[in-house]
Amino acid sequence: MADKPVILVVDDEKNTRDGLQRALQRHYQVLVAESAESALAALDSSKPPVDIMLTDMKMPGMGGLELLRETVKRHPQTACILLTAYGSVETAVAAMRQGAYDFLTKPINLDHLDMLVARALKSRELENKVVALESQLDEKFGMENITGESAAMRQVFDIIRQAAPTQASVLIQGPSGTGKELVAHAIHRLSQRAQGPFVAVHCAALSSSLLESELFGHEKGAFTGAVAQRRGRFEMANGGTLFLDEISEIDTSIQVKLLRVLEERCFERVGGEQTIQTDIRVIAATNRNLREYVDQGKFREDLFFRLNVVDIVLPPLKERTGDIPLLVHRFLKECCERNGKQITGVSPAAMELLDSYEWPGNVRELRNTVEKMVVLAHGERLDENDVPQNIRSSIPKVENSRSEWEPASLADAERAKIMAVLERNGGNRTHAAEELGISRRTLHRKLRAYGVTGKEDEE
Repeated sequence: MADKPVILVVDDEKNTRDGLQRALQRHYQVLVAESAESALAALDSSKPPVDIMLTDMKMPGMGGLELLRETVKRHPQTACILLTAYGSVETAVAAMRQGAYDFLTKPINLDHLDMLVARALKSRELENKVVALESQLDEKFGMENITGESAAMRQVFDIIRQAAPTQASVLIQGPSGTGKELVAHAIHRLSQRAQGPFVAVHCAALSSSLLESELFGHEKGAFTGAVAQRRGRFEMANGGTLFLDEISEIDTSIQVKLLRVLEERCFERVGGEQTIQTDIRVIAATNRNLREYVDQGKFREDLFFRLNVVDIVLPPLKERTGDIPLLVHRFLKECCERNGKQITGVSPAAMELLDSYEWPGNVRELRNTVEKMVVLAHGERLDENDVPQNIRSSIPKVENSRSEWEPASLADAERAKIMAVLERNGGNRTHAAEELGISRRTLHRKLRAYGVTGKEDEE
């Protein structure tokens, strides 16, 4: 019974209820209610939820229209089909504007009923798929996929929320692997253009001539090999967002044409004379300091200002204090699901190693490292032996004065050593970390554990 679609029949006439129940119960799980009030109770309590409700228009007490409005409000996924007499067809049509799926006139044609119920179920299935797909897209491309609680990332989130609903061009700058394309996707998904296309172009991967054709398209015969007309990315992105990655690498001649599109919202295909209008929002990204490129004459200043209406700077992972454990747990879950592995967690020693590493490849390197650990792990928990050797060997160990016969004094000895070095360096944590041979972030974390606070902790 539970795997059958659930239909609720609502009618104050017993003969109608019983007749519809007999007609439908072969293929569906059928519930019956003699009033709108009892129907709402059935809707609230039904497990699984009701897929379709068949309700009479005229009933004592609460009528069919009021029941429809309550159902749409409380159970929007339930398709409502109204049962009405011939003289009330206009009322039924008006009800459809309030959320009814369709209506049937009495006496009911059972063949028509079967067809209508099947169509309503199919429509509901498609709607559910659309909702599920949008949820997946939000999970993949929305801000939910950008993990971080550090002050630097909170600032990024704030800018995304403020900039996304506008039409302003956005320039995303940051080292490779910091998630610039994820941010671009998030801005698009949160914008008024979310239902339009998101088109990405990786500018550094194409030569100047190929990039021009890729962006603006070309006409047949425009150059050798142009055997047919081809639309460019500006046309493909019409009504949506165009993401230009590695914008710093484009040739000066392309910069001029790009500036014109941003200023006038029109262009011509390569080899063409027709002016094409376009409605796009441009988001650009680079791992270079684009302001320095302007100063060096490598990038047009007027184009820089056009692109840099909203500026988002993504910090390297080593500057995102506290975010690494969050990212590790997120990637662990994703990698286990993708690779069919059962890993319950990460040991403190392994997390310490991951948290102390500098991550020159940023978030991308961390994700790849976690996946490698998951794939090669033998146990149900990742420990320090699962951490790749290049990471383990890159993190110096703090020296201590522990004797072989004093195993319990390791923590005390380490603390004494750190505090002595810190005092010798006048409290300068950078110099103390260099003398100890550990990263500044590791020293900062250990001092917090000792209850030693300073200006940075207050900030």
